[in-house]
Amino acid sequence: MSTTTLEAYAMPAQDVHQTAVARYFEAWNTADAAELPKAVAAAWTEDGTYTDPLADVSGHEGIAAVITGAREQFPGFSFRHTGEVDGHHGIARFTWELVSDADGTAPVAGFDVIELAEDGRIRTVHGFLDRLPAA
Repeated sequence: MSTTTLEAYAMPAQDVHQTAVARYFEAWNTADAAELPKAVAAAWTEDGTYTDPLADVSGHEGIAAVITGAREQFPGFSFRHTGEVDGHHGIARFTWELVSDADGTAPVAGFDVIELAEDGRIRTVHGFLDRLPAA
């Protein structure tokens, strides 16, 4: 395990990546509209970006809007981190699924690549969709 640290965290780099990914999923799984801005601010920098095949936004409001839209499109679903976080030098990749709270099915899955700022929050997300529901 690397002992390189990001300036704002006195922890190994891999722990910084795992912490950032945990905050990322906290934001995506925040259902309370009043709490979502706080969760987004904890995970992303003010000028943070989120890009996937369906969205390209920047800033906390834009990111919160994408999260809200996904939660509205898939009510009763939660985002679940799968696999390990693979990170180095402030960049990490990880896989995820969108899982039904009712029956555990996961119609959507993908992987994301994040770049962290010096404070350990996410600066950029590049999302890739590996599985989508049939049209």
